[in-house]
Amino acid sequence: VGDAATFVSRVREDPTVENGLTLWCVSDNLRKGAALNAVQIAELLGRRHLKKG
Repeated sequence: VGDAATFVSRVREDPTVENGLTLWCVSDNLRKGAALNAVQIAELLGRRHLKKG
């Protein structure tokens, strides 16, 4: 509580969805808006896990 960080863990491929991922994510959404968290997580996953091409 009271931490502006967002923690993401257990990132894995989701075999039930084409190009899908499953993950565990937690943050203090009273300190940081939930929509902003979703955008930042998507950007981070895109940079780390999606191939460019």
